Amino acid sequence: MRRYTGKKRDPRRWAALDNLRGLTLLSMIAYHACWDMVWIFGADWSWYRSAAAYAWQQSICWTFILLSGFCWPMGSRPLRRGLEVFGGGVLVTAATLLFMPPNRIVFGVLTLLGTCMLVMIPLERGLRHVPSWAGLAGSGLLFVLLRNVNGGFLGFEGLRFLALPSWLYRNLATAFLGFPPGDFYSTDYFPMLPWFFLFLTGYFFNRLWRDHRRIPAGGNRIPLLSALGRCSLPVYLLHQPVVYGILWTVLWLKGV
Repeated sequence: MRRYTGKKRDPRRWAALDNLRGLTLLSMIAYHACWDMVWIFGADWSWYRSAAAYAWQQSICWTFILLSGFCWPMGSRPLRRGLEVFGGGVLVTAATLLFMPPNRIVFGVLTLLGTCMLVMIPLERGLRHVPSWAGLAGSGLLFVLLRNVNGGFLGFEGLRFLALPSWLYRNLATAFLGFPPGDFYSTDYFPMLPWFFLFLTGYFFNRLWRDHRRIPAGGNRIPLLSALGRCSLPVYLLHQPVVYGILWTVLWLKGV
């Protein structure tokens, strides 16, 4: 097996990744526009609480986290990037606590991604010695096993395998890890468990691709999607105020 150094780059693959990231951003913006209509402007859309809407929401966050893990070994300056993304998460938390505390975001997806990027810096030297196939299988299995840990169980979605002890769920520190106390609330909650293992799944998928080169890498840039994908952090930070402003203006003009 070739030694993995994290230095190889394929500019064609970046086009495909940027396109996918941009497409996922558009999906996220549409989802959050629906969220604003239901939870802020009071639209009576029962479908938004359906299993299909939940699958839509999960497709967005899964794609973002997997992509972030996949792209981590390809980027430069991981410390700077991790701090930028983590700082974006802190900014989102501060803004929601200040301007819309009932809809506050504590330990949201940006906080998760920034933390994962920073944690990977010391871990990656050891992870290089894990075979890519074993890391991919192990990370994916742990994510599935820990998917329900925030609710007090081991298991995946509707499957509950084992109840976890209540003493794990104590305070903000345990909530950050994935064990929220009963009075914890966040409209966008992505703790380290189980989501760090989905990030690792993306990382090992990158490793597997580099080891075997069996996954097509080409693709052309789609201008709008690629532009969004390259500016994902500022787009994420700005999209909700912009969407809210547009919806408020439209509803005001309609006299709603």
